[in-house]
Amino acid sequence: MQQNIPTMVKIRSRSQETRDLFTIYLDFMDSRIASEYTFTPGQFNMLYVHGVGEIPISIISDPDDPSLVGHTIRAVGRVSNTLSDMKVGDCLGLRGPFGRGWPVEQALGKDIIILTGGLGCAPVLSFINYIMRRRDEFGNINIVQGVKHSADLIWKVQYEKWAKIPGTTILLAADAAGPTWPWHIGRVTEMFRQMTYDPDNCIVMMCGPEGMMKASANELLKSQVRSSDIWLSMERSMKCAVGNCGHCQFGDKFICRDGPVVCLEDIQHIFDIRGF
Repeated sequence: MQQNIPTMVKIRSRSQETRDLFTIYLDFMDSRIASEYTFTPGQFNMLYVHGVGEIPISIISDPDDPSLVGHTIRAVGRVSNTLSDMKVGDCLGLRGPFGRGWPVEQALGKDIIILTGGLGCAPVLSFINYIMRRRDEFGNINIVQGVKHSADLIWKVQYEKWAKIPGTTILLAADAAGPTWPWHIGRVTEMFRQMTYDPDNCIVMMCGPEGMMKASANELLKSQVRSSDIWLSMERSMKCAVGNCGHCQFGDKFICRDGPVVCLEDIQHIFDIRGF
């Protein structure tokens, strides 16, 4: 698929997750491009609105059905607010997929820890769906999600569905919670002892605020999880998506090209340094 020129897609469905979060599913208008489009869990697309601009958004949909591409978006800027106002049947541009996804093959046969914060769950949703459809190919699965406030939790139905699958642990936490919140109040790291995993045979997928990822990585390293088994989805200002503009440079890497998924072992020397 041509990655420099947007292809036209049409909004097939739209749902409002929270006050400022929404999900759209897109159909390709060119059947040839639809047949050629493939992606791996963890990659992203650039969504383009004519006359407004484009932004990078993680793909949340099923990689086994790449003809229908889903994105969950927070309305916080010019492009995302314009996308929020669009309706079913409206058209926009799409470039992608871009970047490096989650190490799916490396995860086979291992215990899985999926740790997310805020809307950070979006980059791992397609990976969660992938492993749940192939449950017998993986060990224990731990899905840990933290939000600032209980009202920020999205996809509650999905968490309840995953919790019913044997060998799956769901741990949810909120820094602040309403009176009906049934789960943990506090930091996600306070729930780590409830996870079921073998530090010698596990793999960790993390995304969300970098402060949360740093604190969580440090706790996991103390538990003898290897840095080579900890993977992070990083966020930077991605403009061109192909490593040319330099906006998303992170040390000697470009997040759009060498990420957004990176191994902690490869960035550990600069992960704690302010400015990178």
